[in-house]
Amino acid sequence: MSQNAPCSDDSLAPVTPILQPGPEYQTPARQFQGIPGIEITVGGRLWATWYAGGVNEGPENYVVLVTSADRGLTWSEPVLVVDPPGAHIRAYDPALWHDPLGRLWLFWSQCFSPKDGIISDGVNGVWGMHSADPESAAPRWSVPQRLAHGVMMNKPLLLSSGEWAYPTAVWNDLIVPSPACVREHCRSNLTVSTDQGRTYERRGGADVPQRCFDEHHIVELGDGRLWCLVRTNYGIGQSFSSDRGRTWTPGLDSGLGGPNARFFIRRLQSGRLLLVNHRVDPETRAVRCKLAAWLSDDDGASWFGGLMLDERPGVSYPDGVQDREGTIWVIYDRERYSSGDILFARFREEDVVAGRCVSGVAALRGLINRSAGVRPGAARA
Repeated sequence: MSQNAPCSDDSLAPVTPILQPGPEYQTPARQFQGIPGIEITVGGRLWATWYAGGVNEGPENYVVLVTSADRGLTWSEPVLVVDPPGAHIRAYDPALWHDPLGRLWLFWSQCFSPKDGIISDGVNGVWGMHSADPESAAPRWSVPQRLAHGVMMNKPLLLSSGEWAYPTAVWNDLIVPSPACVREHCRSNLTVSTDQGRTYERRGGADVPQRCFDEHHIVELGDGRLWCLVRTNYGIGQSFSSDRGRTWTPGLDSGLGGPNARFFIRRLQSGRLLLVNHRVDPETRAVRCKLAAWLSDDDGASWFGGLMLDERPGVSYPDGVQDREGTIWVIYDRERYSSGDILFARFREEDVVAGRCVSGVAALRGLINRSAGVRPGAARA
């Protein structure tokens, strides 16, 4: 790792993943859960991750990894858990990525959390490990390494330069006060690896007004600019870089709307951009509902289609991937405290264009896991 952490804290130590999770990590034992990610291998094996543990965001949080070998018909119990030792170190905000070398990466963040509802002491770190045999139901994993300060819950991006770009963030001081050792990194950052994931360097970062937990995506546009889209209090903000992420334009409203929540954007095999976000109506402006998908043929200048994935309240935090046949898989959560649903939608571009399922392969509201939520009488901050 080229960027060493300057702060001394147990949360900066690598974690040994649990490869045979016990009953304490199985569905009947889990309560609060959400914030998922998804990937698919060349051979079609699906992987999904999210975090759970405790009854809230806090020190008991851990990351789980599950898999499906039958295109989402059935899903395993956790085959791997990242649960840092100690009473106050949490693992959270995981992400999955299938890199250009064919390896499956699992990323997560970890930090010190003194109690439920106090999510971080500000010294967050992004960690990652990879497997060269992701077609296996029980892959072998590399030793975890710390990539950057902060958090990263969205997939890295392969740039046209061959560099691997990671959307890492150190949260706004108004959200979680940052100690002096990481305050200079307090941005929606671009962390880059020029050697295929061996070393990492923060190149620069956008500072979008009213950003909230960042959860940003980096998109490479046809003219070579990088487009940074960031979660904000009003929806989605944006900033642009013309020098491969070293400097960024002043942040502005993107006009894409949505509540203050995570969204998903990715370039598809066709060259189009896919956006998954909450549809904004006057009565639902601040509500996490009506999760839908749109397409763009002009690098995000305009959007068309509009496939409703799930209109119910409490749906949020989409992540997605496109398989080699062109099918799009989107994972999201619903009612983290009362249902604990982890769900997926499967569709193709023609479904988005039509605004309804016409492809013959589309399926909505597929269930990956349901924890049944926080149990009556459980403590909750």
